[in-house]
Formats: sequence, C-alpha cells, structure tokens
Amino acid sequence: MISDIPENEIEITFSRSSGPGGQNVNKTSTKVQLQWNVKNSSAFSEEQKDKIIAFYNSEILYASNQETRSQIENRIRAIKKLQNMLVIALREEKIRLATKPSFASRLKRLIQKQRHSQVKQLRKKPDLD
Repeated sequence: MISDIPENEIEITFSRSSGPGGQNVNKTSTKVQLQWNVKNSSAFSEEQKDKIIAFYNSEILYASNQETRSQIENRIRAIKKLQNMLVIALREEKIRLATKPSFASRLKRLIQKQRHSQVKQLRKKPDLD
C-alpha cells in the first residue's frame, strides 16, 4: 500500500533522538520524521484520499520513530507506522445487520424487571392504614 506512494511525496527529516544513549544520542541524528501530504498524492483515488483525511482530520500525515540507534531501522519503522495508519483509515467497516432479540432473552429481561420491582417494593415503608 505505501509502496504505491512515490518516494518523492514523502518528506523525510532526521534529528537527534531524545532519551538515554550517551554520546551516540548527542552526535548522531537517528530520529526519523515522515510527513506525507494526502491531498497532493497521486497514489490513491480521490475517494480514498477523502476517507483518509476524514479519518485523521488532517491533510498531512506524520509518523516518527526513534526506538533504535540506527537511522535506517528507524526509517523502516516509521514507514511501517505510516503504512499501518493507511490500512486503518482505509479499512472497510462491516455493516451491522439488525436482529430481533430471541424469545428467551426477552423472557429473561422481563423476569429481571419483575425481580427488581419486587426488591424495590420490599424497600418501601409499610402502609399502616
């Protein structure tokens, strides 16, 4: 799916990661940030683009990763994140078919209502007339 997106449509930036890592964190830019403009993409149809934009309420999708010490590995993971975001946004929702409650479930509900009503009646103060 993301392999359909041309490489030139994804803007990739690298920066220094935060957190532990000693000198490696201070001298290497291993954090990867991806930015993809959905509206200007030629990879998806207008309908798919509208669905992605509506799902995320944004025309630009961002994904970043800084989990590993390797810039290449972080880039691969960020691309997978973006890919998963698209899969989630384009997933077709199942249409729910309305069904009627079964006779047994209706009966069970009525019995529970009667029982609850009896409990409430027992809580009342007795009538002394």
